[in-house]
Amino acid sequence: MTRRIPGWLEALARQLECLSRASKRAVAVAADALALPLLLATALVLKYDSLIPVAEAPPGLYVAASLIGVAVLAAFGAYREVFRYISLKGLVGGWFGVPVATLSLAIVDVLLFGVSMSLSVYASYGVLVLLYLSGSRVILRSLLHFRGGRKEPVAIYGAGSAGAQLVAALRDDGRYRPVAFLDDDPDLHSKVVAGIKVYPPRRLRRLIDQYDVSSVLLALPSQSRRQRQAVLKSLERYSVHVKTVPDIGDIVAGYATVADVRDVDACDLLGRDPVAPNEKLLDACIRGKAVMVTGAGGSIGSELCRQILRLRPTRLVLLEVSEHALYQINRELRSMAATEKLDVEIAALLGNVHHRSRVEEILHKYGVQTVYHAAAYKHVPIVEQNIVEGIHNNIIGTWYLAEAAIQCGVETFVLISTDKAVNPANIMGATKRFAELTLQALQERSAGTVFCMVRFGNVLESSGSVVPLFREQIKRGGPVTVTHKDVIRYFMTIPEAAQLVLQAGAMAQGGDVFVLDMSEPVRIEDLARRMINLMGLTVRDANNPDGDIEIVYTGLRPAEKLFEELLIGNNVTGTDHPMIMRALEHHVPWAQLRSVLDELLKALETFDCVKARDLLMQTVSEYEPNGEIHDLVWMRGQRLGMASQAAAASGATKVADLQSHRLRLSRQHTLN
Repeated sequence: MTRRIPGWLEALARQLECLSRASKRAVAVAADALALPLLLATALVLKYDSLIPVAEAPPGLYVAASLIGVAVLAAFGAYREVFRYISLKGLVGGWFGVPVATLSLAIVDVLLFGVSMSLSVYASYGVLVLLYLSGSRVILRSLLHFRGGRKEPVAIYGAGSAGAQLVAALRDDGRYRPVAFLDDDPDLHSKVVAGIKVYPPRRLRRLIDQYDVSSVLLALPSQSRRQRQAVLKSLERYSVHVKTVPDIGDIVAGYATVADVRDVDACDLLGRDPVAPNEKLLDACIRGKAVMVTGAGGSIGSELCRQILRLRPTRLVLLEVSEHALYQINRELRSMAATEKLDVEIAALLGNVHHRSRVEEILHKYGVQTVYHAAAYKHVPIVEQNIVEGIHNNIIGTWYLAEAAIQCGVETFVLISTDKAVNPANIMGATKRFAELTLQALQERSAGTVFCMVRFGNVLESSGSVVPLFREQIKRGGPVTVTHKDVIRYFMTIPEAAQLVLQAGAMAQGGDVFVLDMSEPVRIEDLARRMINLMGLTVRDANNPDGDIEIVYTGLRPAEKLFEELLIGNNVTGTDHPMIMRALEHHVPWAQLRSVLDELLKALETFDCVKARDLLMQTVSEYEPNGEIHDLVWMRGQRLGMASQAAAASGATKVADLQSHRLRLSRQHTLN
């Protein structure tokens, strides 16, 4: 059960919380001024075991004890500390003042009152003042931290240095009250760290009942992802909300502090450690060069820009079609450059890769040497319902940008592709595979520009990823929507994705396709269940009808696959990075592909979705659509056309009926 706090203590804590710093200091001075004479009287009672000496002592001596004590303590800085954050260092100043105040009072006693008290009384007085000073400050700090008793009781997993720092940070925070440490190290069990007892993790159930613990904070910033995942797995059976401190790298770099507690990172759910980059490859196409990122405001594009900026190019050109996204990333990068003293020219440009003359002018004027092409439409259902724009952006835009890169002498061109380009079952995947084929074909006639492609799995926390969707659904109380029980996907983190792109450019030989070894794919239903459990909730199903969150299976969306692949065929070689593979795949000759591109443009101009899809199937031999055309505008046109035909047929029938009626009337008139 939660320990109840007396109402008067709650009221006192709230009153102290509302006082200004000057008022709190005045309260401390007044309390000391009243306490010091009482401590002197207490020393007399302890010496003589009687109240008579207290009454016989000169009244002026009590006044002197108050005035001298407060003045000396003030001189030694006892009132300069912010009481909420007072530390041992702050108390030491007051401790040094105690013997000075005691000696000063004894001297005043000799000079004014002729030694009314013995030295043993003054010695006792000094000890009592030390105890009072320490105890009163600790109590005052505790009351100010108490904040009316509204803190959430939490257990901290990890009793190391990070755990101790977290306890100190939380004591200065108004949200959490640490009540226990959990740690796997048996040598720490039953020990006390930072004033908190350490328990083995198996005692968590008892701690939940005893202290009403509703959250566990992970203070394991230096452990590997696999170790953290094992801890998360062990906590899933408890109904507690699991949160974590940032990674040790972010703490050391100053990007975060131990107190920045947040929900469990989606990366911890992968069950593998992040793939570390080869530092020698990262800046080969960047340092000292002019670099352009298309789609610079998107999830991948913005992370690329952050990492590129720190690798110190001479110029970073941001090309983005969304004004808001461009504003956000431009502001962030300029702030980062100023903070980290990075001398990099940043050019934030609005533009669309469809506009061939625009991108050619940008590449020429800014002398771009490296292009990272992240601009694309990537959401499968949306592209399926907007075929013309999907093809324009993902195929034609890539073609125009690549032609401009050749024309302007760009050295390296890296396309961000997707695992959905392998044996595609949807328009989005087919357009990305067509874009890959376009670059591979252009490589045949490009002597100066090196083209390569990078295939991603699903990127955690990117826009449209299931992780932020699941998190939002859980916070709303559910249900969590999963398309199919057996859907599996490869996942990688946003930093991994960006690093893969940067390294690919350095390893490219021309027309290469690079993929990252992402270990085993993740079952989406398992991911949803883990997220629900780690947010302190339970899954509501047939086995647990009283659970908190229901998982609803909505069925596969149009053109969605149960699983994705990364490679076409098995012709794979290694690279300079042990976890990055190079795929050698078939491609289409440029003359043949150029003819298809021209036909595709004509189909797009006439909004002929059937012809456009046929051309995709003709060029991307692996593309096998699993349904009808779902383009919304095309479907509406089909319905309107059918309605017009029906109306025309109906009108013709009415005309024929009218003519027949007139003929009958004419015959009747003749007979009459």
